[in-house]
Amino acid sequence: MNDLLKHFREKQKQLNNEKIMNTQCPYCSMQCSMQLIEERIIERMKYKVVPNKMDPTSQGKLCIKGLNAHQHVINDKRITSPMLKIDGEFVKITWDMALEIIKGKFKSIQEEDGFDALSVYGGGSLTNEEAYMLGKFARVALKTRHIDYNGRFCMSSAATAANDAFGIDRGMTNPLSDIPLAKCIILAGTNIAECQPTIMPYFLKAKKNGAFIIAIDPRETATTKIADIHLQLKPGTDWSLVNGMLKVLVEEGYANKDFIENRTHGYNDLQQFLCNIQLTDIVEQTGIHEKQIRLAAEMYGKANSAMVFTARGVEQHVNGNETVRNFINLCLITGKIGREGCGYGAITGQGNGQGGREHGQKADQLPGYRSINNMEHRKHIASVWGMNEFDLPSKGVSAYEMIEKIDRKEITGLLVVGSNPVVSNPNAIFVEKSLKKLNFLVVVDMFISETAQLADLLLPSSSYLENEGTMTNLEGRITLRNGERKKPGEVKHDWEILRDIATILGEGEYFNYATSEDIFNELRVASRGGRADYAGVTYERLNNKEKLYWPCPNSDHPGTERLFSDQFAHTDGRAVIKVIATTPNREAISEDYPLYLTTGRVLAHYLSGTQTRRSSSLNSRYPESHIEIHPLAAKKFGVKDKSFVKLESKRGSVVVRCKITPKIRRDTVFVPFHWGDIQNINRITDPSFDPSCKMPSFKLCAVKISPF
Repeated sequence: MNDLLKHFREKQKQLNNEKIMNTQCPYCSMQCSMQLIEERIIERMKYKVVPNKMDPTSQGKLCIKGLNAHQHVINDKRITSPMLKIDGEFVKITWDMALEIIKGKFKSIQEEDGFDALSVYGGGSLTNEEAYMLGKFARVALKTRHIDYNGRFCMSSAATAANDAFGIDRGMTNPLSDIPLAKCIILAGTNIAECQPTIMPYFLKAKKNGAFIIAIDPRETATTKIADIHLQLKPGTDWSLVNGMLKVLVEEGYANKDFIENRTHGYNDLQQFLCNIQLTDIVEQTGIHEKQIRLAAEMYGKANSAMVFTARGVEQHVNGNETVRNFINLCLITGKIGREGCGYGAITGQGNGQGGREHGQKADQLPGYRSINNMEHRKHIASVWGMNEFDLPSKGVSAYEMIEKIDRKEITGLLVVGSNPVVSNPNAIFVEKSLKKLNFLVVVDMFISETAQLADLLLPSSSYLENEGTMTNLEGRITLRNGERKKPGEVKHDWEILRDIATILGEGEYFNYATSEDIFNELRVASRGGRADYAGVTYERLNNKEKLYWPCPNSDHPGTERLFSDQFAHTDGRAVIKVIATTPNREAISEDYPLYLTTGRVLAHYLSGTQTRRSSSLNSRYPESHIEIHPLAAKKFGVKDKSFVKLESKRGSVVVRCKITPKIRRDTVFVPFHWGDIQNINRITDPSFDPSCKMPSFKLCAVKISPF
């Protein structure tokens, strides 16, 4: 009977021209796996998405974005051939012509303005192979120090904090399976119910197991609904709130003296600092009652197991790095890290936000999470690449600082791969103005995004269904994504485009790759011995469904599921506790600009919306942006529900539809960031950035509102 059913199924496939593709969602850092069934019925294509019940991360779940991810792939607005701008219009050209144009323009810029006048802007959704290759391409093929990526705006605060505190940055110190074991959970500045919905079951299971959940957010969200206590603080005061909790923990005897003495540095300075601060001052700064601060601290302190999670709500500030350090202090002074149900996690945003920051896309970084300023690190990478370490360019600048250099005409050529900086950067009006000053802008994308509209040359890239490669999810687990769908038209993979450009520039010997696996095998060697060690990870092991977390130093190693069980990654094995005493240098509200603006996501969209706005199902749910405002604030400023309003800061203005809700503080408004043009909220956000990690202040600026 089984043979008969199998035969019938095969016949059905042949008759209906059915194709089953194993893949994973291209959006958030959960990287949920699934099957896409593509079936031709007469002349119409039908698509069905089936979650992978065996997925160890998503456990067979998909959110609305994953269920409809294929829609942007089949959108008829996809770019399928190179396009050159002539007299303001894009015209299709051949790849040979496109490469010759790039060669001429890049060579001319190098000769006239210098090698560092060329720059590369990458993305956190590229595969590990392409992120690795992009960093190598910039430094070897272009010989420029100017490369950075949009992950600078996503994970840089948490990454810097983790590196400084622990000696290593992996978004989560524990596997997701530890979450249900925690008896207290802090969710700070994260709306996982909309941003990473398939992680929610872990927290719901923890709650069912008796966990006390503390949510810290100026808004009521689908995530705060699961909390036992919601601390609805003033935007940008998280660092102060944590100081209050730390003070209570120390004074009430919840500090773990053995752990502090044997595994950390810096506690005495923190203890002295906490003696000199007053909870009354913290209440005034944060707007949170003292009873709530004490309750949150005591519930965390007395729990046998506890976990702390942060996300962009606390990280995208001018003091985002220090705020995260303070949340890490909670883990360190109580010893709640390095064991089951105890640890810290930065909820990674982009699909490969973790892997994308490990292998060389950042201005200061080389593969394996090595430092470009370290001579031993440079020597190792140079030996892998077959060059002299003195020929490697030095450290560049952050993503927004590259835009500033473009504005000053210190950078005159730019290659953008997998990003949309006109929408994703702060002070977007300035960004657009600056990009128009470039002598040559090349954009690699699937669509004519807001950034691509400014390009001189567009190059068509492949989708997640077509492009094979590895990704690293939010818990540090490496996955292998298949590319089983045929590329349409003249589309190429990003790595193929980079290889072809390098070849025409005369550097092809360094980029002799035939497959993504070729690149990965070089990445393994390059990362060996680094903080992010992938040396023991292979396509074969991933195809065999081994659950591999980095560091994984050799082929016999099972991967490191939980970090810091015995020691931290600093040379002395200890973690560093740091006093966070600085007042944030934030843009204050005033009579002219009386409201705080904070930004974030909605369930149906992702990042700048370049892909999700090309999905009919997703875009129909959220076809336009909106502003959330409290009823009393709406009345004060004369704006009506569902009407259009004008929101202004010192940098510019946007027009969005009004949504009146009691679920936000009276002094705060919220706007999502998935739209461009006049709805682009980053037209008005503050470009001031954290001095240590260069994270802009996306989550806090002063604004005024009026009817439109």
